[in-house]
Amino acid sequence: MNLIIDGYNLLYILSPRLSLSAAQLQQERNQLIDRLSEYGRQKGLEITVVFDGWQGGWITEERERKRGIEVVYSKLGEKADDVIKRLVRERGSGSMVITSDREISKDAERMSVAVIPSDQFREKLEQPAVEVETFLKDEEEGEGRGIKKKGLSRRLSKKEKRKRTALRKL
Repeated sequence: MNLIIDGYNLLYILSPRLSLSAAQLQQERNQLIDRLSEYGRQKGLEITVVFDGWQGGWITEERERKRGIEVVYSKLGEKADDVIKRLVRERGSGSMVITSDREISKDAERMSVAVIPSDQFREKLEQPAVEVETFLKDEEEGEGRGIKKKGLSRRLSKKEKRKRTALRKL
């Protein structure tokens, strides 16, 4: 399983007060990478984090490996959103996207790739794995109790099923 993470989107969810100097921002990025590295090791996940470089980046796209995490900076004039969309197309349904950006989410869902909002992923980073599994089991058991009800279908959409499956894997 390969996670493709919208770096600044997740960073601002984790630290909403970010209006820092370049050096402080670099420190926050490094802390995020350390945190994701530990999480990826525990879960056995390949993680790619994409940061914007479109306003002050390099002429070409920059890629580096830090603590087992692939870090990608978009090139000057290109947004991280475009890089994420390209990575989703290249890697296909074996990947999962972490972002709260609607445009990226819609594009990934068209490719049948699960999308987890950044705030939900933050909860996963902070929550022990056992609690999440029991929460999802309890939620599923409540769906099929055998009571026939009238009204709207209780079935989950394909999008919601993909999302729940992805959450289990995290």
